[in-house]
Order: sequence, then structure tokens, then C-alpha cells
Amino acid sequence: MTNSPINIQELYLKSFSIFNDQWFLLSCGDFNKNQFNSMTVSWGSIGIMWNKPFIQVVVRPTRYTYEFMEKYPDFTACAFPVAYQPALELLGSESGRDSDKMSRSGLTPTAGTQVNSPVFKEANLIFECRKIYTDVFHPQYFVDPAIEILYTKDDYHRIYFGEILSISGDRTFFT
Repeated sequence: MTNSPINIQELYLKSFSIFNDQWFLLSCGDFNKNQFNSMTVSWGSIGIMWNKPFIQVVVRPTRYTYEFMEKYPDFTACAFPVAYQPALELLGSESGRDSDKMSRSGLTPTAGTQVNSPVFKEANLIFECRKIYTDVFHPQYFVDPAIEILYTKDDYHRIYFGEILSISGDRTFFT
């Protein structure tokens, strides 16, 4: 994949469909030590908070990636062309705790430019982020009762805000 650095002001993104339809591969850990995990995420947001560009993702405490998100100071969020959807389905449905899902996915982890967490050779959009805020969803603050239905096991997501340090992607993400 031929990616170029993208200035935040030049980023063209369909923010709803990239999460809902295309998904991101969230990765956290230390690529150089081969201590990382990745999972597919389809809930999150991108914007400006505290005068910083951010990407926000959520991870349930039951996920193996949660351990890495709690331990390491940075993460990446990578999007892929539609041809890689089967790999993202695998990485979102199996645990790295129980199997070597990464090697079975066919994706190629590689070093990031700004963070220790890996990025992927096949990705056509890469966000490298430094964690700046985290919290847990508190059910007593759910205003819409339909939200609680998504938590039948009381496994409330932890929210992670990452300051975007670097963006790279192919020409489809430039204005």
C-alpha cells in the first residue's frame, strides 16, 4: 500500500461509515518486542477535544486488547480496503489470548513512525495516537435506556481518547 503523510487539515473522511461499515483495527503494545494485540473496532469517534485532534475508541474489559490498552501509552487505528474485511472479521471475533490470530489474518504488522504500537502494511489509513484520557461508561448516566441492553454482562466499555500524532493514507483520504 502506498501511503503518504496526511495533514489533519487535508484529511477527507466519512466519519460515520469508516467506523460503521469499514471498521478500524485497533492495535496496542510494543511492536519491537513483539508484545502487542489487535482487535477490530466499529464504535468510536474522531474530532477535536481539548484543542487536540483525537480518535476515541472503546474496549470491553473482557477483551485481550484491554490488557494492552491499560499497560501501554499509545495505540494505532488502521483502516483497510474492503478486500481485507475477512481479516478484520477474524481479528474482531477471535482472541489473541487463545490463538495466533494475527498470523492467520494475513496482515503484516510493521513499526509505526511516532508510537511503539504496530501499524499495518496493508492499511490504507493509519492513525498513530498517544493516550490522553480514559474512563469507563457508568450505567447510572445512560439517558437512553436502550443502551443498557448492550451490556447484559455488565461489561461496560473503557473509553480511550488518543491524541492523533500522525496520519498517513492513500490518496482517497486527501481533500
